Amino acid sequence: MRLLHPSGSVVHLAYCTNVHPAEDLAGIHGQLSGVAARVRALTGAPVLGLGLWLSSGAARALRADPGELARLRDRLDELGLEVVTLNGFPYQGFHDQVVKLRVYRPDWAEPQRLAYTLDLAEILTALLPDDVTEGSISTLPLAWRTGWTPDKAAAVAANLDALTGGLRALAERTGKTIRVGFEPEPGCIVETTPQAVELLGGTDPAYLGVCLDACHLAVGLEEAADAAGLGLPIVKLQVSSAVEAPPGGQRALAAYEEERYLHQTRCAAGYADDLPEALAGGLPVDLPWRTHFHMPLHAAPPPPLTTTTPYLEDLLERLMAAPGAPLTRHLEVETYTWSVLPGPVDVAEGIAAELDWTRRRLAALGLKEI
Repeated sequence: MRLLHPSGSVVHLAYCTNVHPAEDLAGIHGQLSGVAARVRALTGAPVLGLGLWLSSGAARALRADPGELARLRDRLDELGLEVVTLNGFPYQGFHDQVVKLRVYRPDWAEPQRLAYTLDLAEILTALLPDDVTEGSISTLPLAWRTGWTPDKAAAVAANLDALTGGLRALAERTGKTIRVGFEPEPGCIVETTPQAVELLGGTDPAYLGVCLDACHLAVGLEEAADAAGLGLPIVKLQVSSAVEAPPGGQRALAAYEEERYLHQTRCAAGYADDLPEALAGGLPVDLPWRTHFHMPLHAAPPPPLTTTTPYLEDLLERLMAAPGAPLTRHLEVETYTWSVLPGPVDVAEGIAAELDWTRRRLAALGLKEI
């Protein structure tokens, strides 16, 4: 979806396809023809934006076969779908039975992460619509915090230099700029936006910046004003919301315990790497908790639980209603947890409802669909 900002800038709104368990090209074509086409029909969008997720294997196959890449581009056009952003955080196996800490591997100290991201950048230049010359890729916040050593930090720095060089060469060759946004997340080396400034402040802002995930920032108890004014390029905003429990109501979070994904949990007096640890007594119960469980934007959980949607609304306003141009032009709805939510869900209907929720908020800030 495209929206016109009052400044005249075009803002792209997409939903992230990491919600779909497709690891190969056949699966990707299936999700496009199936759920994505249905979401487009439900929203009535002339063109539906996708934040496409490609596993490392699918990315290698596409880069090695220009015919397959052209076929994918043609299929997107036929279905009224467009791609200006890729989710390059999960490397593979994002819908395995157990993901947890594996989602952070390979990290940015490992050559596989660099190769994967450059594959994605090359692919994105071919998938961008003809009238779009800038794309974005979101990626992990360098590494999970444990095992961080000076040698690892040096390897990360070398890989970021190589990434910048590769993106610069790609722009010179294709005329299209691909920017990579590192996504702060609780428990990681880049956990907060101040850490992003500290660790990424010396990189080339023409190619590297941050991807702000509103769920992550809310769990990290960051102020929206601080995140919006961090001083680094905001390559993308992931439109997402966390689950929150009031003091004394934390047992209700047990409905969201599951074995696939990591659900970091924080309160003002402590932090737990995963929800079971918090519920086992790892955090005080006299303070509200926020848990990294991406919740549908349009629906409230059963009481006493709530979500951090007010934080998301504040962040959207600060990014989109700032004087002049918007602080980011790529927005990606990223509720990937439909398969582990309690109760039955219709994923296409849920995604369509989330996109409609986001469209209404953006319309209230003066953005018009085009």
